[in-house]
Amino acid sequence: MNRKNFGAKTYLFPQPVMIIGTYDENGIANAMNAAWGGIAGADEVMIDLGSHKTTDNIMKTKAFTISIADAEHTVECDYVGLVSGKNEINKLEKAGFTVTKSEFVNAPIINELPLTLECELKEIIDGGKYIGKIINVSADERILGEDGLVDLTKFHPITFDPVHHGYYKIGEKAGNAFKDGLKLK
Repeated sequence: MNRKNFGAKTYLFPQPVMIIGTYDENGIANAMNAAWGGIAGADEVMIDLGSHKTTDNIMKTKAFTISIADAEHTVECDYVGLVSGKNEINKLEKAGFTVTKSEFVNAPIINELPLTLECELKEIIDGGKYIGKIINVSADERILGEDGLVDLTKFHPITFDPVHHGYYKIGEKAGNAFKDGLKLK
């Protein structure tokens, strides 16, 4: 097999497209697009954010939400990553997003994005990796299946391609976890 070496890159696939929601000190909602992060434990997430209006807000409120970007809102989700909340106070409104305050943490839920993790700030490591404790996960009923759980035939999350800077819709079911491998036992 011929392999090409790329060195240290962010080539982990798929990378979720996460929209981080926060409130500022005046209660104004803000959101940013982030792709570097994921589940860090049974009830924890980690996001690598650097320095943004969002991180300033997290430090003040000790809370944030992570809404999962979907194919239906790709343009809006990309926009909130292109425009800084420091320069555009109405960026959520310009994106066409509305918010509802979480019942569980002091952060906004973006109504148009159907799946949201509601988190409290647990710690910051290495100067920019924010560890959040998941307090609640809320989902719009339109993406739930007959069993009452998230159904990926109804929910169309997108993934970020760090190589060519594209967004891709998560595709069809490829197998059954904790079952298909039993064929090799």
